[in-house]
Amino acid sequence: MDRMIYTAMTGAKHTMGQQAAMANNLANANTTGYRAETSALRAVPVFSEAMATRAFVVDSSAGADFRPGTTQQTGRDLDVAVRGPGWIAVRLEDGSEAYTRNGDLHVSANGILQTRNGMNIQGEEGLITIPPNSTITIAKDGTVSTVPVRPGSNESNVTLVAGRIKLVDPPEAQLTRGPDGLFRLANGKAADADANVTLIGSALEGSNVNVVEALVDMISLSRQYEMHMKLLENAKGNAQRASALLSMS
Repeated sequence: MDRMIYTAMTGAKHTMGQQAAMANNLANANTTGYRAETSALRAVPVFSEAMATRAFVVDSSAGADFRPGTTQQTGRDLDVAVRGPGWIAVRLEDGSEAYTRNGDLHVSANGILQTRNGMNIQGEEGLITIPPNSTITIAKDGTVSTVPVRPGSNESNVTLVAGRIKLVDPPEAQLTRGPDGLFRLANGKAADADANVTLIGSALEGSNVNVVEALVDMISLSRQYEMHMKLLENAKGNAQRASALLSMS
C-alpha cells in the first residue's frame, strides 16, 4: 500500500512541475525566438534494503523543443532571423557566453549592438560598436556594416565594417537551458563560430510554441494530477480499513 503512496505522491509533485513548464510555454507563445520547454516523467527505484520494491517518480527533463518557429519579414534593418539550425551568441554581464534565436536587435546609448532586452551581441572579435549617426546593414553571414550619415555634405559615404556577429551551431545534445531562457554549452565553454550559419535580414523568428497543443497538455496534466490525488485518497482509505480490521481481531 505504501508503494502506491510513493508513486502517487512523487507523481503529483512532478506533474505540478510539468504544469508550470506548460504555463511558461504559453506565456512565451509570442516571444521572439523562444524554444518550448519539454519534460518527461520516469520511475527511479529507492535503493534501500528495507524498501527494495519502492520507486519514486522524477521529472526527467528533455530540455527544449528545437523545432524552428515561423519567420516573418519586418522590414526593419536591425531585425535578423537565423536561417535553419544555429544560434546568435550574446555576452552576459559576468563575461560568459550564451546563445539565443532572438534577433530583435538595437543599438544602446553607448553604441553597443544589443538584443532588445539589453544583452550585448558577441562579435567574433569582441563587442560590436556602432558609430553615431550611421545607417546599419547586417549581411547574411553576420557582418555588420555602417555608413556615416553626413547631411548637407557632397562627400561620398564610405562603408565601414563594425564587426561580425558570432554565429554558432553546437550539437543540440550539448546545450542546456538556463533560468533566463538562454542556452549554454553544458561544459561551460564557449562554442566555436560556424561559418555555415547564416541570417535572414529584416526578419524575426517567432516562438515555436503550439498554443493548441500546450492547452491540451495543460488539461491532460490537470487530469493526471487529479488521478494521483485519488490514488492517495484510496491509499488512505485502505489504511483506515486495514487498521479497523486489525483492531477487531
